[in-house]
Amino acid sequence: MLIESFQNEKIKYLTRLLTDNRFRKKSGVFAAEGRQENERAQKFGFEAVEFFICEKIYQENLPEGKVHLISDKVYEKTAYRGSSEGIIGIYKAKEADLSSFTPGEDATVIVVEGVEKPGNLGAILRSCEAFGIDALIVSDGKTDFYNPNVIRSSVGCLFGMQVFQSDNQQTFEYLQSNSFNIYTTIMDETAEDVSKRDFNQRSAVLFGTEHSGLSEFWIGKGRNTLIPMAGSIDSLNLSNAVAITCYEALRQKKNKI
Repeated sequence: MLIESFQNEKIKYLTRLLTDNRFRKKSGVFAAEGRQENERAQKFGFEAVEFFICEKIYQENLPEGKVHLISDKVYEKTAYRGSSEGIIGIYKAKEADLSSFTPGEDATVIVVEGVEKPGNLGAILRSCEAFGIDALIVSDGKTDFYNPNVIRSSVGCLFGMQVFQSDNQQTFEYLQSNSFNIYTTIMDETAEDVSKRDFNQRSAVLFGTEHSGLSEFWIGKGRNTLIPMAGSIDSLNLSNAVAITCYEALRQKKNKI
């Protein structure tokens, strides 16, 4: 049966999943829009609950499982973004405790104390996945990894990454107990070039929020690290700084091989 009404209960439910963070967390499921995003969710073992398909846009074989066919008008108004290719999948959310992560001897993790913009978190996830970072830790319990903007801007890279939420104290204790070299990004006279850090050992690079940087909690808890710049500006966008750091880690590991 084709759903053509915006008042349909299933459409109301889908709309809330896409727009209401609290409802999404309470429900324990999330929505992923787009072919690549749905392919990656399934590839990395996320359990599909149901799908909403607009056949006028999505002209491939229907996915296995429960499928609701919806009209193009309903889809266009319901979809979080207009160019999401006619498919929205609903999946069960995964939650992983940081203590379950067993790092390799040369593991590199990125720690972000807080991310104010979902799009920036998605970009960070994309860089982490592209450059082989072992895990992303966000020390902020309010962050919603399954926000549609995070999924969209990560192009589904969220689903293939090991991601964890914690608080600063738990993160610090984990890094210490697992013998990570801790590299903070606090700008002062002790900061050294990121290229001088050894990423062939267990390493964690910590970044603060876009607005205020790392909090006082991290002062004295790591070796200050910087990205050298030649221009007059003294800082980079958070996601850009993470991307450059991730590339440096990969560069060192490739040169060692």
